[in-house]
Amino acid sequence: MLIRTDVPPDERQLAIIAEQLGRAPRGIQAVTATDGEGTPLVLRMESIVDDKPFPTLYWLCSERLKIELSRIEAAGVIKQLEARLQDDAEFLAAYRRSHEDYVARRWASMHPEHRRLAAERGYETLFRERGIGGIANWNQVRCLHTQYAHHLAGDNVIGQWLDREYGVIDCLP
Repeated sequence: MLIRTDVPPDERQLAIIAEQLGRAPRGIQAVTATDGEGTPLVLRMESIVDDKPFPTLYWLCSERLKIELSRIEAAGVIKQLEARLQDDAEFLAAYRRSHEDYVARRWASMHPEHRRLAAERGYETLFRERGIGGIANWNQVRCLHTQYAHHLAGDNVIGQWLDREYGVIDCLP
């Protein structure tokens, strides 16, 4: 069961996240999705961590989902999706809207101090033009994990396709 949230992690969730990541988490703004037991699935990250751009807005922290998506990636699905993006104008348009949603969400979630720092250090273009997972070419798919994290927190056509074709969401408790 998926529960969309948008709240900072509590102490229990921080402990789970540290276990999931294998280290103490840093740069977390909020937990944006949990399973039915309150276990974090997706984290919304600060755009600037340790004075550097963080590569992604949404971080998939669920081991179960990471394993499932890695299995699907290993089967060559990214090449299949990229071929579909070349051949299916409607799918490509939906994918570009997914990137636009991601960029807008990332900018909206930035603290004013981070926006100032981004402008000062020349990162603003990066945050306004790089799509899901920091990808520059919006006709390519870099990683199913970042696509799926965005899907669970926002509007992502690849994540929707993964649920239809592979039932990824069904692996949650």
